[in-house]
Amino acid sequence: MSTTADAPRERENEFTTRRHVYEPHKVGLPPIWPYIQEFWRRREFAVELSRTNLRSQHYMTTFGQLWLILNPILLGFVYFLLVDILHHHKNADHFFAHLLSGLFLYYFIQQSLNQSVKSVVTGGKLILNSAFPRALLPMASVRTAFFRFLPTLLIYIPIHIITQRPVGWWLLWTIPIVGILCLTAAGLSMILAAGQVYFRDLDNLLPYVLRIWLYITPILYYYSEVPDRYQWIVKANPIGLLFVAWSDVITEGKAPPLSSIGVALAWGVGLFVAGGLFFLSREREFAVRI
Repeated sequence: MSTTADAPRERENEFTTRRHVYEPHKVGLPPIWPYIQEFWRRREFAVELSRTNLRSQHYMTTFGQLWLILNPILLGFVYFLLVDILHHHKNADHFFAHLLSGLFLYYFIQQSLNQSVKSVVTGGKLILNSAFPRALLPMASVRTAFFRFLPTLLIYIPIHIITQRPVGWWLLWTIPIVGILCLTAAGLSMILAAGQVYFRDLDNLLPYVLRIWLYITPILYYYSEVPDRYQWIVKANPIGLLFVAWSDVITEGKAPPLSSIGVALAWGVGLFVAGGLFFLSREREFAVRI
């Protein structure tokens, strides 16, 4: 039997109500702590949605995983030939390891954003008929991209050995680097997923933005090759110094500067907080606008 003291508490948590009336209202944040609790309680929803997406992309099949690996490798060879012809790198093996490892990591955030941008719009029926934290939708897209990223690491291992890249304790730095990139991908995914509700052409613009982002990230070249007058572009890039740290660890065989990790972490946390607040402040309006 509920008391009158429990009534305000029930009203604060919109997920416990039995009836939802979708009406336009002023933008505002829901109660954060109840939202986080409900998000954690419903985390299996994101896991199952991610598994469904992976199955639809034939991730569980042999040919699906083969194409998942062949696609970035073939593109890596194309970029390698193009860049090597232009620059004539003295140590081609060294550069190929740098290029391929960077492309594999970049594809993770690229796929996260490509899938999450439509996660809310395509989930219209689910949003209209179910009460759940909508942030689970873009988070499921990030999880899907992460599991598509993992097999590429297994393919890179023999390449790392063949090109005689160093192996040591510094490779453990790959764990926090990937973790920071997950944080960045999650923040940007929430921004894009919410933005697509208001600007339906955002998904058409995104591929061009991602291609430019690839060119200004030190993947197709070494950071040391960037002229001094353009180095500020890499430093202003949210993932620029993170990929410099990735190259230091993977291809150079050394621990990255803590300053680079600190800047990348600040970008990741900042984008995650900003993306989360933006998404949550707009979430209750999605049902009206979809």
